[in-house]
Amino acid sequence: MPHYLRDVPPAGVLYVVHQALRRGFTPGDPDWVNLGQGQPETGPLPGAPDRITSVALSPEDHGYGPVNGTPELRTAIAEHYNRLYRHGKSHYTAANVSVTPGGRLALNRVFTALGDLTIGYRDLDYSFYEDLIGAHLTRLSPVPSSVPFTPAALTELVDRAGIGAFLLSNPCNPTGSVLAGPALADLVDRARRGGCALIVDEFYSQFVYDGGPVSAAAHVADVDTDDVLIIDGLTKGFRYPGWRLGWVLGPRAAIEVLDRSGGGLDGGPSRVTQRAALAALDPSYADRETAATRAAFAGKRDLMVEGLRALGIRVDESPAGAFYVWGDVSRLPEPFNDADGFFEGALERRVITVPGHLFDVDPGRRRRGGRRYGTRVRFSYGPSAEVIGEGLARLGKLLG
Repeated sequence: MPHYLRDVPPAGVLYVVHQALRRGFTPGDPDWVNLGQGQPETGPLPGAPDRITSVALSPEDHGYGPVNGTPELRTAIAEHYNRLYRHGKSHYTAANVSVTPGGRLALNRVFTALGDLTIGYRDLDYSFYEDLIGAHLTRLSPVPSSVPFTPAALTELVDRAGIGAFLLSNPCNPTGSVLAGPALADLVDRARRGGCALIVDEFYSQFVYDGGPVSAAAHVADVDTDDVLIIDGLTKGFRYPGWRLGWVLGPRAAIEVLDRSGGGLDGGPSRVTQRAALAALDPSYADRETAATRAAFAGKRDLMVEGLRALGIRVDESPAGAFYVWGDVSRLPEPFNDADGFFEGALERRVITVPGHLFDVDPGRRRRGGRRYGTRVRFSYGPSAEVIGEGLARLGKLLG
């Protein structure tokens, strides 16, 4: 390693890919089954509109665009939320939207802009949150909330620790749990009354299998006074991860700060991608895509859950959202009754999974007692049904 660089180990789920690469894995290799992937399948689905394969550019698309996204796309995003979630309520406008080059940069814009405060989080959540919060420990004091998380837990954190913001994914990565309906409304209301900002990562908002897409936007009282920042994009629900296009939705005063944050971090999203995104957000396209995706992924969820249970892997309940199954391997024979042992054994069969301890969010690694969730494994049903079937068959041979 060059002497002028620090060691940067692969973080979170990237560790899994790094280990697979060392064994010959390359993305798209048909000899490998990636049940660890965080992206949905991107090809045609029954009932879905045709995949967007081309875009007609305008002359201005060849130049730099606004750091917060083009006015046309920001308006389309605002109207998307108004149409789905804001009937009879105050409406989002382009001023309530900041477009970013992907979801991680949306989160980075938010966390770069946060002031000195105590931030709450679930200690079982998206692995990237550990590094995200950990990179800002000079300003942020992290306080975990144990799982299962309820709206009442937010009030407890506000009262006990004085948290000024709370971060969560909804639906949850890795468990697939969902806060929806009255529970989500209660969470937004408690945050409002407690003076606590909500940072809600909704990248899996369209992967909800009972009742349709879910968003905290439906429960915001006033779009410019409620401190609710919603993060989403085209990566998951629209199945265009390669476009690297995300956004933050929130009060216009907060969005102005995030836009200034983005100016120093990333310079703004590609105008080419934004031009293509307009077609994806057209209501006739978006609604068909959502319906087809939910139907296809519900079937794959059932395939994965039934297949894992047949192998002796415990699945407490079918996930209500996202596209992951949170399995428990503790009943398997040694050495596969441990997440790392299972992971290593699966790699020998060219199957990628994700050990559960990677989702034990502990910024700065301050907690005593080491990592938890050592018998849990995350299995993705993001790949096609055929790939999932092949992966389950290989795991069956592994377990004999």
